[in-house]
Amino acid sequence: MEKKLSEFVVGDEGVVSKVGGEGRIRRRLFDMGITPGAKIVMRKLAPLGDPMEVTLRGYELTLRKTEAECVVMTVD
Repeated sequence: MEKKLSEFVVGDEGVVSKVGGEGRIRRRLFDMGITPGAKIVMRKLAPLGDPMEVTLRGYELTLRKTEAECVVMTVD
C-alpha cells in the first residue's frame, strides 16, 4: 500500500518509493537523504501537524508538511 509521508501518524514506518516535487524542493529532499529505498519512521508530530520529525538513515530530520507531501511511501 502506498501513502504520502504527510499522512503518517506517530509510529508509522515505511520505505520511500517516489520523490515528487519540482526544482528546489525535490533537490532539498534528495540532499537530506530522502531517496527511493530509504526507510523512514515517524517520531513526532507538532500539535497542528506541522512540522514533523522523522528518523532517516540513523538521524532525526524535521520536515514541513508541504515537503512531506512530495514523498510517496510504501507501507506494509
